Amino acid sequence: MTTDIFACPKPIIGMIHLKPLPGSPGWSGCLDDVIGSALEDAQAIENGGMDGALIENFGDVPYVATHVGPETVAMMAVIGSEIKRNTHLPIGVNVLRNDAGAAMAIATASKASFIRVNVHVGSAWTDQGLIEGEAYHTLRFKKMLGSGVAIMADIFVKHGTPADRRSPAEVAMDTVRRGLADYLILTGSATGIPPDLSLLKEVKQSLPDFPVFLGSGLNLSNIEEMMANFDGAIVGTAIKFGHDVSNPVDVEKVRKLFQLIKPSKNGKL
Repeated sequence: MTTDIFACPKPIIGMIHLKPLPGSPGWSGCLDDVIGSALEDAQAIENGGMDGALIENFGDVPYVATHVGPETVAMMAVIGSEIKRNTHLPIGVNVLRNDAGAAMAIATASKASFIRVNVHVGSAWTDQGLIEGEAYHTLRFKKMLGSGVAIMADIFVKHGTPADRRSPAEVAMDTVRRGLADYLILTGSATGIPPDLSLLKEVKQSLPDFPVFLGSGLNLSNIEEMMANFDGAIVGTAIKFGHDVSNPVDVEKVRKLFQLIKPSKNGKL
């Protein structure tokens, strides 16, 4: 399924952590600065050789558990459209903390290829409180829009604790078979921390042919192991100046990481 969106097996997606958007506490008041920063990151990701980019309203802390305001939707749609116009990358959208409907609307309007949903089915305890999946509403909204945007859904998402005691395999199967996700994502406990590979093995035993992406923790020291096991990866911390997610993307770090990844991209899980 990864070749439906990406031009290669085992695609690597670079993160674009957006500066604070209008209405958030850190908002600078300058739209051009936010757009310009996002474009620079997108171009660094593309020039470094990566296969896609994921935009996320990372700077909008603190996040809302449910639905963002219309100003966030409008701004992210503009940014997504600008990135599509200025690069050849497939792009995705993640609206924190869990506004899948907003992400679907932004992605459809900006001609993005996929969205990331942190809690698609089930529920999780987070710093925003209890977050509950809205797969029912997301899929019906997608149908109403006539959208072809794919859904990448997290299992046991970082910065959260599952609200039930089901196994990773059970959650994965529900996310795919009942939540109709197109891709799965596994993360560690927090940004920059890789997941336990035993979780991946359990998921793959129940869904052996379904694409599972690494969602956090890819770095120079674990590339070979991680890319041998996952069907793709989303990377942010490792490609930023100073390994700080709030900093811009460093094109030289992208190139170095991608050159190390490149040999493993020709293989299959």
